[in-house]
Amino acid sequence: MTKVDSPVIFDGHNDVLLKLHMAGGLSATESFLTGRDGAIDAVSAKKGNFGGGFFAVYVPSPVDRNFKMEEMAKSAYDLPLPAPVEWCDALPVVMAQAAILFDLEKRGALCICRSVADIRATLDAGKMAAIFHIEGVEGIDPDLNTLEVLYQAGLRSLGPVWSRSTIFGHGVPFRYPGTPDIGDGLTEHGVRLIKRCDEMGIMVDLSHLNEAGFWDVAKYSTKPLVATHSNAHAICPHSRNLTDRQLAAIKESDGMVGLNFAVAFLRDDGRMLADVPLEQMIRHLDHLIEHVGEDRVGMGSDYDGAVVPEDLTSCAGLPKLRQAMEKHGYDKALIAKICHENWLRVLKKTWGK
Repeated sequence: MTKVDSPVIFDGHNDVLLKLHMAGGLSATESFLTGRDGAIDAVSAKKGNFGGGFFAVYVPSPVDRNFKMEEMAKSAYDLPLPAPVEWCDALPVVMAQAAILFDLEKRGALCICRSVADIRATLDAGKMAAIFHIEGVEGIDPDLNTLEVLYQAGLRSLGPVWSRSTIFGHGVPFRYPGTPDIGDGLTEHGVRLIKRCDEMGIMVDLSHLNEAGFWDVAKYSTKPLVATHSNAHAICPHSRNLTDRQLAAIKESDGMVGLNFAVAFLRDDGRMLADVPLEQMIRHLDHLIEHVGEDRVGMGSDYDGAVVPEDLTSCAGLPKLRQAMEKHGYDKALIAKICHENWLRVLKKTWGK
């Protein structure tokens, strides 16, 4: 698949489709091949041995980004959640971002993968492997008809919420210090969604669900519990991070956690400031490995969707993180697991192929 001393990274979450959508949609896809002002593109991926991962479709809410950044740079904050987004408003955005993903495949920039065999073959060929993922399912109707259509188009992973509430469940606010235990979890529609995803072989992402929703998925799903981009609440008590009790449930289900690079979820003080040493990321990895095991931890960068440590602003810088893991004492086998093998393991168990 790749050289032993530089294992390819398959990542749990990125928002590059949103960034391309905001930069002009299909007219912006060429920049992904030639180089763009962002974290992920074909040029940077080759430099960093970035092999792809979960490409999220996400419907944004109107926000004052400057206000958000100013608030999250403080020692404590509690940002109100945006209002829910109606299906009729969300669906065109979902279609537009999915079209960008399909266009990238047409241009040869990546391959949309529907099985672990697809991922392995794509990585072996030196190409970028992409999982069609939706973060927040506002674009799916209560009868789940849209889910069926999107599955046929290649959808293989979804998160029932992006923090703001949907007809399927409730997420967590951006709050520090905070806890994910904030109220009700899945709705009746949400329970049906989880059961249908299990039947279809669509992975359910727990990263933005509140704690009640997490336990609802644990109750109703027969699949491994997976949080694609979340960190350890014991180190950073942010509402978005996972408690040790949640980590224990993920371990019991033989699931997976992807380390989120977003600095507010890494720092002990929860502040949105980029001066985060790589050693802080290793602290989270150590904690996750201790609580879920070395076969259940990977990367979930949140690239192109978050402020990340200064050393890792582009996927071209990922060799620095590999080197930090090696310096810390992780052997080559463990590094390879964290970089890609654990994701392929849990996907095979979830998808069944």
